[in-house]
Amino acid sequence: MTYIAYLWVLLAAVLWGTTGTAQSFFEGTAHPLSIGAFRLAIGGFSLLFFVLAARKLSVRSIPWPAAILSAISMALFQPLFFSAVQLTGIAIGTVVAIGSAPVLTGMIEWVALKKKPDRVWGIATLLALGGCVLLFANKGQQLVDPAGIAMALGAGFSFAVYALVSKNVLKTMETVSAVAVIFSLSACCLLPFLLFFDLSYAIVPVNSALLVYLGIGATSLSYVLFSYGLKKIPSSSAVTLSLAEPLTAAVLGVLVVGEALSGLSWIGVMLLLCGIIVLTIGRRKKLSPA
Repeated sequence: MTYIAYLWVLLAAVLWGTTGTAQSFFEGTAHPLSIGAFRLAIGGFSLLFFVLAARKLSVRSIPWPAAILSAISMALFQPLFFSAVQLTGIAIGTVVAIGSAPVLTGMIEWVALKKKPDRVWGIATLLALGGCVLLFANKGQQLVDPAGIAMALGAGFSFAVYALVSKNVLKTMETVSAVAVIFSLSACCLLPFLLFFDLSYAIVPVNSALLVYLGIGATSLSYVLFSYGLKKIPSSSAVTLSLAEPLTAAVLGVLVVGEALSGLSWIGVMLLLCGIIVLTIGRRKKLSPA
């Protein structure tokens, strides 16, 4: 059933939300961009090895223009997001980047694909965006850098393009093979960045294990789940559900890292949950026969 697709996307967002908690356990100094490059390389190349070994990949079946554009979009998301966070702070950078993605996806679908967003998506997105803003309220971020905001919007746009274009790849390829190709190409775009960072942290056993988890669990597995869902539901809805990522990160921050949330942030948590419930339940009712 189609509503199961919403569950796959939601589970993917939950896995993405574990990345911040995982990174908090790194020993030593690790640049976020190098972690992003390792994530894509481990996730993409491991899936590529699997599909090649299983003989599930045919080069002739790859829609190269869409696959390359999807890979570039995902590769661009990493430096844009991390640069935005560095310039304008974690809270503002995250809210603008992740929060703008659903709106931009809906706008692109409306303008380019002539798919006007419906009322369920609109209500759910407004609730989730409001929750995202409140969740990161009172984080002590004072700097609002115009360049950082522009990069955060660029990151949101990159993710929106990935969600829309990768859907075309999924129409002609099996899900795991599509994700393997896209993320392997994306990793190739980012691997040169590793030449500019100190990578000694990666040989520490704890850090190596965390990198493997980020690559396999929070990248390859999560994007396979996201892609399974993306095959069945509108891109705008899938990206709205991805707002469960900051929700998961906030809850894990409290339960695992020992962070404290303000009353305003807890209201944000509830609004995010309401947005997710409205989208999933509302869509399910819409799909049910009268």
